[in-house]
Amino acid sequence: MVLWTAGRSARRGPVAAGALAAVLAGTTVAAAAPSNSDLRVGRLDPAATPPGTDTTLHALVANFGPDQAASPFSVIVELPYGFTAHGPYFPSSCVSWLDNNLVECTFPAGLPALRTATALIPIHVDPSVPHGTTATGHLEVFSEDDHYEQDESTLFTLTVS
Repeated sequence: MVLWTAGRSARRGPVAAGALAAVLAGTTVAAAAPSNSDLRVGRLDPAATPPGTDTTLHALVANFGPDQAASPFSVIVELPYGFTAHGPYFPSSCVSWLDNNLVECTFPAGLPALRTATALIPIHVDPSVPHGTTATGHLEVFSEDDHYEQDESTLFTLTVS
């Protein structure tokens, strides 16, 4: 599921806000040529945590190349019932929706080949979640540059001690 919205002009159709501002200022905008980057997600499952406390998910994105990412990319984190995200997030571009069960973190263009980017998502375990619960969340990366779709998402595990 991609959660993208774009500005709309009643007469012109979808218009990116930056491009519209540049046109209004009398300048032109050149879009970056897409790169050939292979973005892959990975995760470090958070440590087991008791009900009513917090833990942190490390959502990793690696660029396996061969090119530097020429476009921004977004990491989407979907949490299971009983677990909610709360700030502060890293990077600060992260926003949450759906009662803090969905978080999107946007990273700028420029992730070099063979490098990683990490989103840190603090997660609260609801006090009603029973001890011994193991729950599964979903992590996915979206980018215009990534042409290798088989490794763009993974599951992660949240364990309640």
